[in-house]
Amino acid sequence: MPLVTTGELVTRAATTHSAVAAFNIITLEHVEAVIAGAESLDAPVVLQVSENAVKFRYGSLLPLARAAVVAAERAAVPVALHLDHVQSDVLLRQAADAGFGSVMYDAAHLPYAENLAATRAAADWAHSQGLWIEAELGEVGGKQGRPALDAHAPGARTDPAEARAFVADSGVDALAVAIGSAHAMTRRTATLDHDLLKRLATTVDVPLVLHGSSGVRDDELTAAVAGGIAKVNVGTALNIAMTGAIREFLAAHPEAVDSRTYLSVGRDAMAEAARRIIQLLAR
Repeated sequence: MPLVTTGELVTRAATTHSAVAAFNIITLEHVEAVIAGAESLDAPVVLQVSENAVKFRYGSLLPLARAAVVAAERAAVPVALHLDHVQSDVLLRQAADAGFGSVMYDAAHLPYAENLAATRAAADWAHSQGLWIEAELGEVGGKQGRPALDAHAPGARTDPAEARAFVADSGVDALAVAIGSAHAMTRRTATLDHDLLKRLATTVDVPLVLHGSSGVRDDELTAAVAGGIAKVNVGTALNIAMTGAIREFLAAHPEAVDSRTYLSVGRDAMAEAARRIIQLLAR
């Protein structure tokens, strides 16, 4: 079916007190697995390509983006395409022509005034192209290429009053908030600040997004959705599933050389991981 926009899916999720799952994709196997997981539940999903994934693909956005668009158009469920954690203005300006309906512009590492100015400019451009735009305030730690940040350190959390002003002055359509999660966690030990989330949800008038969700337990995730999170970003959980399944297969079949044999096992594991998360968020 035709591509939908992230904004459509997030707005619908917010009105039903659920959340849409947004999965970071790196390979075609990621794309196929996420769509298969969504189709097994007849549920919508967001495919996300991060700036780091673009760097991995020799700095070229279009090959993975084109593959995702074609796969989405052939999916039996609504699929949106989102450009994630963009810091490069050059990359940002490739989004519309590459099939993306939304972007996450990431200037959260900058001081507040600089973050606001950069995000305002990005939002003005995105809206002129018909793109929905997400930003981040506070800083969710663990992002590749940045210094390690304690998610519980002073200043890491999103301040509700700042968030309200930031959204109003930047014009963004959604806000990623720092409430205790971190990117690239391989163990599900993150503790979310649900009191802070409640204050943010009552203060900010755009949908809220949770990054770093792979490190959050099921009960914490469902509580976050109940508390106002409408979009949940997942990346590392897929990679854990894929890598674990491939390791197990190759340990049992050391003679294997055909990449299809182990990539299919990894793809199936990712599809099951995606299915479980999508189902969890729809409760």
